[in-house]
Amino acid sequence: MEDLEFAFEPPSDEEIDYEDVSSGGEDDEEENSDVEDKGKSKRKTQSPWDFSSYTESVAEEHARRSTTSIDDKISKLIQQRGHAEIIPEKDEVDEDGSSDSEPDRQEDFRPEDDDEVPTTAGGGNNRSFFAKADGVSFHANSFMDLHLSRPLLRACEALGYTKPTPIQAACIPLALTGRDICGSAITGSGKTAAFALPTLERLLFRPKHRPAIRVLILTPTRELAVQIHSMIGKLAQFVTDIRCCLVLGGLSMKAQESALRSMPDIVVATPGRIIDHLRNSMSIDLDDLAVLILDEADRLLELGFEAEIRELVRLCPKRRQTMLFSATMTEQVDELIKLLLNKPLRLSADPTTKRPSTLTEEVVRIRRMREGNQEAVLLALCSKTFTSKVIIFSGTKQAAHRLKILFGLAGFKAAELHGNLTQAQRLDALELFRRQEVDFLIATNVAARGLDIIGVQTVINYECPRDLTSYVHRVGRTARAGREGYAVTFVTDNDRSLLKAIVKRAGSKLKSRIVAEQSITKWSQIIEQMEDQVAAVLREEREEMALRKAEMEADKAENMITHRDEIFSRPKRTWFVTEKEKKLVAKAGKEAEKGSKKRVMSAEEAEERKKKEKKKREHEKNLPRKKRRKLEASREMLEDVAENEGNNRNKKEKSGISLVDLAYRRAKAAKGAKKAADAGKAVRTNKKGAKKPSSHSSKSRPEEMKELFQSDMSEKKQKRSSGVKKSSSFKSKSRYKRR
Repeated sequence: MEDLEFAFEPPSDEEIDYEDVSSGGEDDEEENSDVEDKGKSKRKTQSPWDFSSYTESVAEEHARRSTTSIDDKISKLIQQRGHAEIIPEKDEVDEDGSSDSEPDRQEDFRPEDDDEVPTTAGGGNNRSFFAKADGVSFHANSFMDLHLSRPLLRACEALGYTKPTPIQAACIPLALTGRDICGSAITGSGKTAAFALPTLERLLFRPKHRPAIRVLILTPTRELAVQIHSMIGKLAQFVTDIRCCLVLGGLSMKAQESALRSMPDIVVATPGRIIDHLRNSMSIDLDDLAVLILDEADRLLELGFEAEIRELVRLCPKRRQTMLFSATMTEQVDELIKLLLNKPLRLSADPTTKRPSTLTEEVVRIRRMREGNQEAVLLALCSKTFTSKVIIFSGTKQAAHRLKILFGLAGFKAAELHGNLTQAQRLDALELFRRQEVDFLIATNVAARGLDIIGVQTVINYECPRDLTSYVHRVGRTARAGREGYAVTFVTDNDRSLLKAIVKRAGSKLKSRIVAEQSITKWSQIIEQMEDQVAAVLREEREEMALRKAEMEADKAENMITHRDEIFSRPKRTWFVTEKEKKLVAKAGKEAEKGSKKRVMSAEEAEERKKKEKKKREHEKNLPRKKRRKLEASREMLEDVAENEGNNRNKKEKSGISLVDLAYRRAKAAKGAKKAADAGKAVRTNKKGAKKPSSHSSKSRPEEMKELFQSDMSEKKQKRSSGVKKSSSFKSKSRYKRR
C-alpha cells in the first residue's frame, strides 16, 4: 500500500453554527432550503448526530420513577450552603498573587532513566491471506468521481462533505463491487460514511417487491449505534424507500420487535440485543442478509462479544459481503478476519501515520506521594487551562460519578456518561455536550470509540488507559478532520510501560505539563471541605435506589397476582449468555486486566518476543550434536510425561515390571525351589497340573519355619568356617540382559 499523506480541507467535515442552535434548534426546513439555494455563498450544513430523538426525556423518566436528578441534588446543596462559600470567585483567586495567579507550564518531555524509549521495529502484517489491492486509489477530487447516485450526492452536499477522505476514496468503489474489505484509518477520517454510502447505493437497486433485512451493522456500544443510525438517516434523507432500524439495550423491546417484523432494509444493533431478538422474537431472521458490517471490530472482541459474533455469523448466509473497520487492528481481529471474510482487501489509508498532525500530546506526572491529590490536579487544570469542550476519561463508573459531583459542587457545568445510567440519561448527556450546554463530559471507555462530537478541544485521561490501543481511541475524540486538539494524560509511577509506548508514538512532539503547586494545594483544601456534601449526595442516591427497588418488587408481585395466567402462557425466554455466565466472564476479564496492568504488551513487543524465540531455535541448531540430542531427548521426555499425565488423569496407573527384572525373579525362585528340594522340603507351585506336596511334609507351619531357619543358619556357619566360596549356578542378573 503506497504511503499517501493527506490533509483535510476545512470545512470537509460537518460544521454547525452553535449560536443558531442555541437560539432556535429546529431549523431543518430552513437548512434544506439553503442546500437547494446554490447561489448563496455561505451555506448552512446539517449536523448528522442527533441523540435527543431516540428516547424519552430525562425529566419524564425522573417523574415516572419519582426520583430527582444529580443536578437537582447538587443545586439544593449549593443553596443550603448559602453564604458560606467554599469556592472562591475567579477575580478573588486572580488577585491573590501567591495562590492561583501562577500559570501552568508546558515544556518538552524529557524521559527519565526508567522511561527510556525501546528501540523495537514493528513487524509487518501477514498479507498472504489478503487479495492484492493493485490499482486502489486513495485520492478523489469529489464524491461525483466515486459514481454515487444523485440523492446521495445531494445528502453529502447538505452535510458539508466536499472532498472524500482517503479511506472513503479507496473503500467506496471497491464496496460497490461487493468485495470483502478490512479497512483501517486514523480516528476522525470518516469511516462511517465509507461503509454507509456504498451500502445505500447498493440498496437503491434492491428488489423492492420483497422486503427483507439486507444490511446488519454491529457496534460495541449503544451510543455508537445511535450515532451510526443517525448518520444513515441523514445520508438517506433524499431517498424515501430505505428504512433503518435501531436495535440496542435500554430502549423499548416491543417497539424494536415490531420494527424488525416490518423487515427494514438496514439494522444497526449491538450483538447481545440482536441475538436476543433472533432467539425469542417470532418471524425475525437473517436469511436474506447481503451485507455484514463490523464497526470498531477490535473493541467488539475486547468486550467479550467473540462468542456472540460467531453465533451471528452462523445465522448469516455464507454468500454475503463482509466489511470490518477500525482505527486499530489486533491479532484477535486477524483471526476473525480469516473466519468471516472471503479473499478480502486490506485498505490502510495511513500505514505510517498513527496520530493526527494537529494533535498536541501532553503528560502530567503524578508522583507516588501525590496520587491522593489527583482530583485537585484535575480541578486545577479545568479551572484555568482547559475550561470548555473537554472530555475527561475515568477508569471506573464510581470515579466518574464522584467527579461529576465534585465538578457540580465546584460550580462547573459537567455531564457524566457511564454504564450505571439509564439509556435516556446517557443520550441526554451526549446531547447536552454536543449543544455545548455543559463544558465537561466525564465518561468511561463507552465514549472512547467512534463518537464524533464536533468541537472537542481537549481530552484528559484522568485514569491512564490500560494499553496503547485504548489510548489511541481516547485521544482520537479530539483533533478530528484537521482541527487542532490537546490530549493530556495523567501518568503515575505504575504507568511507566504505557508512558514508554506514548513516547515512542509521539516522539519529540510529546510535552510535559507542570501544574502550579499553589493551585493544587488550594483545590485539595476545597475538596476536603466538600467531602460531607459528596457523602450526602451519595447517601440520598442510595436511599432512592432502595426505594425504587422496593417499588419494583411490589409492582412485580402485583402483576404476578393479577396477570398470572397470561404471564405463564408466554413461551419461556432463552438467553445466549445468562447473567451468571456474564458475571463469570467479567470476573475473569478483571483478573486478566489486573495481571496485564503491570506490563503493557504492544504489537511491537509481541513481534520482538517472536524474534527472540526464533533466535533461540537458530542457536540450538548450531549446538554440537551431543548437546542437541540431549535437548531433544529432554523435550521428548517432557512431552511424553505430559501426554501420560493427560491420558491417565482419571485412571490409576499400574506399576509395570521390566523383562530383565522378571527373569531375575524367576531365576531366584527356581534356585530357592532347588535348594528346598535338595533339603527334602515341600515345594509349593501355582502352575496347573503341578505335583502336590509330599506326605512327609505334614508338619505344622511354625515347625516348618523353625526348621528352615535352623538349616539356613547352619549353612551360613559352614560357609564362614570353610572360607571357600561355593560356586553358584546363578551368578547375577546380568546374564539375562540383552546381549
